[in-house]
Amino acid sequence: MADYHFVYKDVEGASTQWDDIQRKLGNLPPKEPAFKPPPFTPAEDPDSKPKDKSWIDDKTEEELDDLEDELDDDRFLEEYRRKRLAEMREAAKIARFGSVITISGSDFVREVSQAPEDVWVVVILYKDGHAECELLLQCLEELARRYSATKFVKIISTECIPNYPDQNIPTLLVYNNSAVKANYVGLRSFGRRCTPEGVALVLCQSGPVLNDGQGGGEHSKDVLDGVRKRFIEKVVADREENDDDYSSD
Repeated sequence: MADYHFVYKDVEGASTQWDDIQRKLGNLPPKEPAFKPPPFTPAEDPDSKPKDKSWIDDKTEEELDDLEDELDDDRFLEEYRRKRLAEMREAAKIARFGSVITISGSDFVREVSQAPEDVWVVVILYKDGHAECELLLQCLEELARRYSATKFVKIISTECIPNYPDQNIPTLLVYNNSAVKANYVGLRSFGRRCTPEGVALVLCQSGPVLNDGQGGGEHSKDVLDGVRKRFIEKVVADREENDDDYSSD
């Protein structure tokens, strides 16, 4: 005869009257509270946020592109979306360079002659170990960081122009829209003392060479005014430093 054993399990959290009496007498531990799941909280839908300027500002460039058709009925937001997208693309454009790039002779056409029409390219012909080249390169590195929409490149002089005489280095070439806009031979082109401010002032005479990618005559004037201001401040600071040196002697 088969022996069947049944195990009865009550509803979780329930107890018998006998158990309750035993707990009152202290013979059983207190009853654990019945399990209650946490209240349901629906996940926040990102599209449920009110559609305003801050909602647009939170979007990435790709997301803003995807919204092109969605905002057709809201003229204000559509205009703001376009403005925001243009700002983001302009910011990416501004930060495209930022240092002096080393190129070889085989890179010259691609990196310089075929640069986009809106990009000004400053090329330094140099040689390693040449003191005047090193000084001008230091100035260009600072300008490259300050004006990251301008493309600065360096190339060994004889790789760019075979048999280029060392007496002509450093040489700067300024390119825009596939054409040479200016050339400066030797360090003397940048004044008695070669400084980033002095180099910038000379470059600005060739056109809107130093810019942040936004273009426009008014902006170019602002850049030139800033260069002149820094140049004057540098001259004054150097003069004051020299005066202090003389007074201490």
